[in-house]
Amino acid sequence: MWMDHVDSKFIGLVSSKLQKFKRVKADLYNFRCPICGDSKKNKSKTRGYIYAVKANTNFKCHNCGASMSLNNFLKQVDPAVHKQYVMEKFKEGHTGRNFVIDEPIIKFEAPKFKKKLKLPKASEHPRPAGYLTARQLDPSKFYYAEKFKKFANSLKPTFDSEDYDEERIIIPLYYEKNLIGFQGRSIKPNPVKYITVMLDDDAPKIYGLDNIRKDAPVYVTEGPFDSTFIRNAIAMCGADADVSRWGISNPVWIYDNEPRNREITNRISKTIDSGQSVVIWPESIDDKDINDMVMSGLDVQSVIESNTYSGLEAKLKFTTWKKI
Repeated sequence: MWMDHVDSKFIGLVSSKLQKFKRVKADLYNFRCPICGDSKKNKSKTRGYIYAVKANTNFKCHNCGASMSLNNFLKQVDPAVHKQYVMEKFKEGHTGRNFVIDEPIIKFEAPKFKKKLKLPKASEHPRPAGYLTARQLDPSKFYYAEKFKKFANSLKPTFDSEDYDEERIIIPLYYEKNLIGFQGRSIKPNPVKYITVMLDDDAPKIYGLDNIRKDAPVYVTEGPFDSTFIRNAIAMCGADADVSRWGISNPVWIYDNEPRNREITNRISKTIDSGQSVVIWPESIDDKDINDMVMSGLDVQSVIESNTYSGLEAKLKFTTWKKI
């Protein structure tokens, strides 16, 4: 796969702003993530990548989880270069959808430290409370940081600069009652909707691990907000991982209702091939995710329970769903 020549040109133009930038191969570049600053313990770690997938060029950080198109990445890193890029792409007539890659599965041992969130609940501030209640979410389950970068740096050196700080809803991640990390969800429009900060780089990027019964089916959603609408659910705050490592033997995977999203269809296909259960949304539902379905008035729990499949039945349902 060869990267578009315009994309390659503008990656070169912005490379001076990317620490430890290097070209791995024709369609892959590696550097320290400018969104989160990458590891503060190890200055040699480079977990930011720009890569080509079909006709698209994307950015992905395997530290904070930031994922976006090259277009949005350039907009974040160098607005002046971004304007030139948009004009040149327009002249060339380039278009395309964006895809992201899976994060590697990593080993994890429970941290030997305890940290607490010294933040107000989202329910105590009108902006995050209004945002969450409008989406029928419970603000008391989340926190609020008026200055996200400053808050993140207070728990773990994460950002080199606290300039252009912003407010975010804080989604805490716990494992064995330890705070192992958190996600910051933007309230205002932002191409980086979620920023994940792990207090232990090897911790599982999973929301809700401490609140499930492992002897019952465990529903696995794509985002923390969606998981709060379902009984006995966790959420992946990144790509799919081997949940059996944490004692979950009977997961039911729930992906967004996007049959034309290649990344999602590939992940569903892999899940079915592995013999695990997966939810295949019925044709009558148009909403993209669980939160949207709840806001449309659907009994999501019942829909999920009646549309969970595995094995050959899952393959047949999946084939039909992809054609919607």
